[in-house]
Amino acid sequence: MPGMIRFMLTRLATGFAIGCAVGFFVWQNGFAAAGAPQNYLAQGLFIYLFASTIGMGYLATALLLEE
Repeated sequence: MPGMIRFMLTRLATGFAIGCAVGFFVWQNGFAAAGAPQNYLAQGLFIYLFASTIGMGYLATALLLEE
């Protein structure tokens, strides 16, 4: 696998994992008024929202700062 593809996939997966952790933390501590805690679809979408946003931001920052 070319180095650039490996770099991008690694950074995207790392950012996605960080976003999942943040989204789960926010949901569990009740910072979000997104419905009942047992609504698993809402929880999954909420966590995916954080994960996709932070994943792309992490990747963009890594590409910007890579020399």
